[in-house]
Amino acid sequence: MENLFGSILSALGAGLPVLLLQMAVTLALLAAGVAVYTRITPFDEARLVADGNPAGGLTLGGSIIALAIPLAATLATSTVILDIILWGVVAVILQLVAFAVATLLIRDLRGQIEGGNVASAAALVGIQIGVALINAAAMAG
Repeated sequence: MENLFGSILSALGAGLPVLLLQMAVTLALLAAGVAVYTRITPFDEARLVADGNPAGGLTLGGSIIALAIPLAATLATSTVILDIILWGVVAVILQLVAFAVATLLIRDLRGQIEGGNVASAAALVGIQIGVALINAAAMAG
């Protein structure tokens, strides 16, 4: 029993630093993706959220989830930090492209979101999460 407990502690000691590093890299990619996303959108999400605009909050929250989904798949399927970084960057770029396409599909997206149109925000989030799930599945192989 002591030998088993020692083995478990040894595995934890070896694996925990790797887990923390991989998680930190993935969270940094998420933060970078959100930063880029908030810079390229035609509206100011932070202001919209601070003003209590439900469409702005839904759009920002949905975008964070949509960025996190393929990053989580990359984290789950990769064991090397460089692999996580490379595929993570690809995942973020694909999600940003999905946003760009959605802006073409949703008429006057900026006006809709700034006006608090939750239906338009939900449509945008649906597109982003749909692409995120397909993106994640493709990356997971």
